[in-house]
Order: sequence, then C-alpha cells, then structure tokens
Amino acid sequence: MADGRNGNNNFDTVALSEDGRSLVIIDQTLLPGELKRIELSDQRDIREAIYKLKVRGAPAIGVAAAIGLYLAALEISESAEQEDEFFRRLGEAKRYLQESRPTAVNLKWALDRMYARASAEKGTGVPAVVSAMRREAETIRNEDVEVCRRIGENGLTLLKKGQGILTHCNAGRLACVRYGTATAPIYLGQERGYAFRVFADETRPLLQGARLTSYELSEAGVDVTLICDNMASSVMSRGWIDAVITGCDRVAANGDTANKIGTSGVAILADHYGIPFYIAAPSSTIDFETATGRGIVIEERSGDEIKKMWYKEPMAPEAVKTYNPAFDVTDASLISGIITEYGVLRPPYDVSLRKLREKIEAEKKRKGENL
Repeated sequence: MADGRNGNNNFDTVALSEDGRSLVIIDQTLLPGELKRIELSDQRDIREAIYKLKVRGAPAIGVAAAIGLYLAALEISESAEQEDEFFRRLGEAKRYLQESRPTAVNLKWALDRMYARASAEKGTGVPAVVSAMRREAETIRNEDVEVCRRIGENGLTLLKKGQGILTHCNAGRLACVRYGTATAPIYLGQERGYAFRVFADETRPLLQGARLTSYELSEAGVDVTLICDNMASSVMSRGWIDAVITGCDRVAANGDTANKIGTSGVAILADHYGIPFYIAAPSSTIDFETATGRGIVIEERSGDEIKKMWYKEPMAPEAVKTYNPAFDVTDASLISGIITEYGVLRPPYDVSLRKLREKIEAEKKRKGENL
C-alpha cells in the first residue's frame, strides 16, 4: 500500500500486522520518491527484504528478524505434527534468516533471543511456543522504541543549542522502529527548540544519507544540508561542525565499531579538526564476544552498486574490477563516546564496556531471565 510521495514521517519503520500474520515494513529502496509500506509473510521475501536493504539499519533488521522468525514458527506450526519436527524446522528458518547479512550483530542477537524464548517453552505444546514467540517479537519491537528514546536523552546531554552536527549514512528512524539512534538527540532537540544545523553525508555507494537521512530530517522540519562524502573535511574546516554522531552495526569489546563504509574516514577527519566523534548504539549492538574490530566480518556487496545502480548507463568499464565493502571499522581511539540507553560510555572502552556488561547481566538476573 502506497502512502504517496513525501508523506509525513509519522510512522513506525517495522511492525507486525494487526492480524499477526505478516511483517510490515517501509520499502526503503523506493525512498525518497515513494513512501510505501509492504507486507511480507514468506520467509524468502523477508530474507530478500533484509539482504536487498528494503529494511535496513541494525535495530530495524533485528526487529524484522524477530518478527520474521515468529512468522516462520506460525507457518511451521500449521504442518509440523511433532514438537521435535517443529524445532528442527525452526532452527533451519533461523539459520536461513541469519545468513542474509553478516555484519549487523542485531540480526543474530534477535534470532538467538527468539529461539531461546521458544526453547524455554518446550514441552508446553507448539501453539504455546508460537504464542510466546509472538509476545517476544512484540517485546523486542517495543524495547527498540524505548531504547532509542533513552539514547536520544543521553545524547542530548552532549550537545548545545544551535550546534552543527554531521552524520553519516542513516541511523535515523528509518533504521529503527522510531526515533533512530544517531538522530534521536536531533529529534528530541527539534522538539525542545535546540535548532540544530545538521549536515548529512550522501554515503556512497547506496546513498543512504541522501535518500534517507536528508528525507526524514527535512520531513521533520530539521535544518539539514546534504553534502557529498568528500566534502566533510571542507565543512569541518569552516567551523560548521561541532559534533559528529553516527550509528553503528557492531561494537567490539574494546570499543572498535563497524559502521557504514566511510565512517572511519569521517572519524579520522574529526580527530584532525578536534571535533568530538560519537557513536550511538543500543546495547544489543555490542558484541562482547568479539575482542576487537579485526574480528568483525565485513559484508562485501556487488560491484554493480558502484558502476551501474544509480545511472542510466554504466559509469565505469564493464570489465573493471570493483571492491565494495559495505562497512568499515572505526578504531576505538577515535571515538569520544559511545551513547547507549544506559548512558554515555567513555574510554578506556574495555573497562566501560565490561562494566556495562556486568550491569546488563545483573539486570537480567533481577528479571529472572536466562543469561
């Protein structure tokens, strides 16, 4: 169902349909030309939507995967005669969805959490397992809204009215259910009269900054200026940037972060000009089991995204080789702070992240959850 061109952005990016039988997403490949919500129920369609970036952004991918695995359980329950068969096929569905994109840790985190919730219900019967999985998927979605709001509040403490903020890629509401991560303090600031001046990198080669960030911020009335990726140094040198805030797809245990390709270059420039560089990340994006950024698997995508995707005719020789990593790793030494729902983490990150992990585990114990 299409909502027309440049409609207002009073929407949730990812949701479960009212009848509980399909995943509802905004097809981000059509933006900014068309705001269109689509409903998906087939596992192949959901996997393709994640891989082809119809739904994208680490938190949104996690929520979509959670709902996707619930829908897989619902489908399997209609034909699986025994609980053992149900769980075997559910495990296959989990692996199938997990293979869609390797870098964003939220994908695996959400699928593991959903499968653990299902496993906790073993012996209660398949219908009860499926019902529990629906509740868990809805909880993950609702948590994302609250987590992003808290990230916004914590990020706002680092900023002053009227400041210039540079962001890269899209870590906005289109990358989450609502609010976004890197844009959460911008949205809250907009509501409270902070009058931020935002500069959005276009973010080659998929142009998420141009197509998505500039779209959603301008729709919200934020003062946003679109720049090419290679203009970041110029605007920094003019004194127009007071802080850089980006999202990320994975945080290693030492504070290294993987984010959309080009982020590490922005961090290096910010360091050169003495501008604070912040990462906004929900705790679900932290991979405590990966020691450093060297252990993060970087997704490589088709060279057609560089040579052909945005042009009427190819803009490079057909035979030329391409290298198209979707992400790069920003060294922890370049990061001024990691903004989470629990507060702003500061260097040394091996210490602050370890303390955060202890806090999260203690919180889980209080809630009686399995660690």
